[in-house]
Amino acid sequence: MSLIRPALASDAAALAAIYGHHVLHGLGTFEEVPPLAAEMAARWAAVTGLGLPYLVAEIDGQVAGLAYAGLFRPRAAYRYTVEDTVYVAPDRMGQGLGKMLLGAVITVCEGMGLRQMVAMIGDSGNAGSIGVHRACGFEPAGVLPAVGYKHGRWVDVVQMRRALNAGGDAAPDGAGLKLPGG
Repeated sequence: MSLIRPALASDAAALAAIYGHHVLHGLGTFEEVPPLAAEMAARWAAVTGLGLPYLVAEIDGQVAGLAYAGLFRPRAAYRYTVEDTVYVAPDRMGQGLGKMLLGAVITVCEGMGLRQMVAMIGDSGNAGSIGVHRACGFEPAGVLPAVGYKHGRWVDVVQMRRALNAGGDAAPDGAGLKLPGG
């Protein structure tokens, strides 16, 4: 049985281990050097400092996946739009954790009055991530071909988007995110 809960600063080592695996072995992220736990704690603090959700899936007391919503871009006009991130431990992939985590992040963001969620998925062959996003209501928004070079090959970025609340069909209610410097 898995529990979806807010990530804590004390989860930083587990977050670094999960994400680090994908940095070293995958194409979902274009980072090439796994960040240490201290860096993951700083990233967690930056996300949660904006009031955005940073969640983990916990199974038998072990963090098995992470998902969060981060700023899409720092300009004021983007204050209703977030970009999601989802990573699952390699031994827990294919068990539905990514979909559960992303669904929970979507729910929190809708509760905040946000209007759009964007996914920037590394590798057009990343069927797992593309499938999780489709299952959570994301639609294709384009492909940026060969914009990254990792593991000896050029890698695409698949862009997907999902409306939150009324999306772009109505004016936003509320002030949106308080952006750094804004």
